[in-house]
Amino acid sequence: MSPHDPATPSVEPFLSLHQSLKPSLGAALGRVHRLWRDAITAAVAPLGMTESRWAVMVHLAKIGEGATQQALAKALCIEMPSLTRTLNQLEQQALIERRRDPEDGRAHRLWFTPEGKQVVVQLEDRIHGVRFDIYDGLSDIQLDAFAEVLIHMEANLREHLQIPGLDNGESGTQ
Repeated sequence: MSPHDPATPSVEPFLSLHQSLKPSLGAALGRVHRLWRDAITAAVAPLGMTESRWAVMVHLAKIGEGATQQALAKALCIEMPSLTRTLNQLEQQALIERRRDPEDGRAHRLWFTPEGKQVVVQLEDRIHGVRFDIYDGLSDIQLDAFAEVLIHMEANLREHLQIPGLDNGESGTQ
């Protein structure tokens, strides 16, 4: 039996921190995620980036130019119609281009334009600034421990939901 098993009777007269968060640990994690994304969106708004646009740009930079639209959709955990809409917007801004895959004419591969590459650098700089502010007062040891917990929890959830892991081990943009 584990102290985290609901079948295990509690002998402690008080709740641990993770049990006392209101309404729950998961809700607190969701709030942090939303606030984090809001902070990035505010920081990159002067670049003409919405949340969906900066997320696509950053993820494409992480998985690499030449990725297929399907691979990018999978990395972002979004459906193709949503990605297609955002890609159309980024193409209109002349930040990305889609090229037919020479081996599979049905697939499109994604590439940054020269202007798109400059915007990615600016995005990364601004996101780094947000991350610096978020990490204020936290040590590398704390951040690494938190990262280990998140990785473990995601693996547990994927097993629970019978969802395979991501190919590149990336699950977030921040």
